[in-house]
Amino acid sequence: MRPIAILQHESTQGPGVLLDHLEQHALPYRLFHPVAEGNAPRDASQFSGIVTLGCDRSVNEDLPWIHAEHALLQDALARDVPVLGHCFGAQLLARSMGAQVSRNLCANIGWSPVWVTPPAQQRMGLARQVTIFNWHYDTFEIPTGAVRTMYGSHCLNKGFMRGKQWGFQGHLEVTEESVRNWCAAGRDELLCAHGPAAQSQAQILDHLPERIAALRLVADQTYAAWTRQLDRPLRISVRDPAYYG
Repeated sequence: MRPIAILQHESTQGPGVLLDHLEQHALPYRLFHPVAEGNAPRDASQFSGIVTLGCDRSVNEDLPWIHAEHALLQDALARDVPVLGHCFGAQLLARSMGAQVSRNLCANIGWSPVWVTPPAQQRMGLARQVTIFNWHYDTFEIPTGAVRTMYGSHCLNKGFMRGKQWGFQGHLEVTEESVRNWCAAGRDELLCAHGPAAQSQAQILDHLPERIAALRLVADQTYAAWTRQLDRPLRISVRDPAYYG
């Protein structure tokens, strides 16, 4: 099976729970660091799927590695390779589909409930309402031909899917350790963030183990549904009479 490409941009925003899911199901992957490497793969056909993670930069910035990653996603769309975008990754996927990415009305940082649309409930097996972790200032339009999968009170478009390509304006992948590290690294940012959807560090860390455990159930359901779309080699048992004709 071809590996899943995982594009990580920040040390505090790793694949987390997603990596656990892939390893548990023996799904091969390859980790890339476009920011540090200044580039990204170009040929999506080398991978069974592509995952793009969060980033502190805006997808609208004129940076070589963003252009390279944008080209990779466009190639994936042309070849119908499954893509899974988290936050920045979802924004870049939406932009690759021709949708606009712009500033949200307010900063969306911390834990918040989102509502899951009927198509997503059916496709991913999720409940009508779930709580996810957020850390973003921008938002995307729903791309042409895509359907909204999640929506929130302070950010309407929290997720979309178009065929095998899914994007989430939030973080399903976080672990207790990664949230603590992220808060520590972004302490000054948290002090400056204000608005109805911006939480303090204390609010984010309150009841963290329980929140992470609940989010993991959502992530496992979502990742299982997404990885079912991946092309896998056909396995034929040598004991199967049909194998010998």
